[in-house]
Amino acid sequence: MSKLSIVTGIILTALGLGGYAFSGAVSPTALIPAGFGVLFIVFGLLARKESMRRHAMHGAALLSILGIIGSFKGTIAAVTLLGGGVVDRPQAAIAQAIMAVTCSVFLLLAIRSFVNARLKPAPQQNP
Repeated sequence: MSKLSIVTGIILTALGLGGYAFSGAVSPTALIPAGFGVLFIVFGLLARKESMRRHAMHGAALLSILGIIGSFKGTIAAVTLLGGGVVDRPQAAIAQAIMAVTCSVFLLLAIRSFVNARLKPAPQQNP
């Protein structure tokens, strides 16, 4: 899961930097996905340490929930765009939809990992 968190972070960081560049470097809010991306990378790096793994991955899962909630409005606008409608900031809507999908995929995989970890039998301890 730590690798997935890092990859998710790289995708979101690239999305934020790309969105900022495409906006002509005039919209600092385009960097929001990059901020999320950096945090995903940090959580992924922390998860490489066994004692931090559970906390870091739960933090990354929470971050993905916040990313989904924060990009929900843009996702609705992107659906409007796909339907042929017009929105005020189409680039922002697309970037938010990509962020929502990326965070959703991460969250689903994290939940699957948490369930699998819970179902895995505990290691036997020798007396």
